[in-house]
Amino acid sequence: MATSAAESAAGGNGAAEAGRAARKQVPRRSLGEWKPAADREDPIAVLERQAATRVPELVEIRYARMAAGQFPFYRGAPAIMAADLASGPNTGLTVQLCGDAHLSNFGLFASPERSLVFDVNDFDETLPGPFEWDVKRLAASVAVAARANGCDDAEASGAAAAAAQAYREAMVRLAGLGETDVWYEMVDAERVAELLRPHDRKQTEKVISRARARTSLQALDKLTEPGPDGAPRIKAEPPLLRPIPRELHSELLSVLSNYRDTLPEERRVLLDRYQLRDIALKVVGVGSVGTRCFIVLLTGRNTGDPLFLQVKQAENSVLAAHLRSSRFQHQGHRVVHGQRLTQAAGDIFLGWATGSDGLFYYWRQLRDMKGSLVIDEMSAAQLRQYASLCGHTLARGHARSGDRVAIAAYLGSNDVFDRAMADFALAYADQTASDRESLLAAIESGRVTAAENLSPEKNGQ
Repeated sequence: MATSAAESAAGGNGAAEAGRAARKQVPRRSLGEWKPAADREDPIAVLERQAATRVPELVEIRYARMAAGQFPFYRGAPAIMAADLASGPNTGLTVQLCGDAHLSNFGLFASPERSLVFDVNDFDETLPGPFEWDVKRLAASVAVAARANGCDDAEASGAAAAAAQAYREAMVRLAGLGETDVWYEMVDAERVAELLRPHDRKQTEKVISRARARTSLQALDKLTEPGPDGAPRIKAEPPLLRPIPRELHSELLSVLSNYRDTLPEERRVLLDRYQLRDIALKVVGVGSVGTRCFIVLLTGRNTGDPLFLQVKQAENSVLAAHLRSSRFQHQGHRVVHGQRLTQAAGDIFLGWATGSDGLFYYWRQLRDMKGSLVIDEMSAAQLRQYASLCGHTLARGHARSGDRVAIAAYLGSNDVFDRAMADFALAYADQTASDRESLLAAIESGRVTAAENLSPEKNGQ
């Protein structure tokens, strides 16, 4: 269990005092230090342990995707970093962590009011924990991505510092707002365009336009074909998309009912207006590869009214071995709770269920105007701007669940925290490069087997 500094502030006179007391116990500069522990576990052993509970034939795809580059490796290695973060002291200033707050886990999606919003969009690893773990995960992802894009270390450091600065400044501002003001705060698509440099707006507007077009109706055209009865069926694209035999569909009906019970009452009425048509196993992302993930096609009164839902297996968070256990025994419930608590606007079909296989799952819409900027095409200036946007957004999410006044007091008004995050980001980028080399060596030696490289979809869906 990681040591906590905030406990020593329990007798303080307020939130700000608790934040300043935590700063004395864990100085901000110390957050920039990274040196692997002498007993650091072999990173490949961490990945092998995760693979033991996953679909064997898909694990090879996961290794191939992680081996493709340093940023893909970083995306697939939150379990490795969780152990590294837990090896040192933490501030004890607790928020609902995303748990995997790297650059590619932010993006655009539709609010219930059909407006595009920008937010964190992956909560597989969510758990309450020290705020700086998410910030370190974000900052290091910036440095890894910057190097992969050909940036020098000064540019990589500057972009990582920009993410931390935006986080700090947003948290300080939010500390001065009322509770409901913080709860209602969100970043919409127009704000995204405003925050980016003027000459980047044209590219951003293209992303926004594409996101608006990414709907279930668009997915119907892309992912299905007419079945024997003329009704749409999900088309096979092995090994990444494999329809489930129709004789097994009856097993899903009880799971669908279980999921329905986790929705608000009015959403159940909406779901009941759809009919199950097809289900398929779909490989997504990098870190999730090997876990069970399905897409479900439902239609309304006519086949031109589709609804695609994604059903993802929820395992224990990679943070669970290092923090207090979740109060939710159902891991799908854990994911849904973290997402609902953190996001400014949520998916109306977000829920959870236990599968017929006894495993935990959560449900969400597959495509609901989802979109993301392409990280590997960003210049140093663009990456710095985008890192700032992500830092700002992460702070808003943390302020909903944590003590924003205490965190703001810890962060302070100068750039000490920003520079510490930049130092950590570069050092951990070095660690990531070393760990990826270990994976390449393991593949070369035959210790693990990687499939022919199959690149992940850019938005992880």
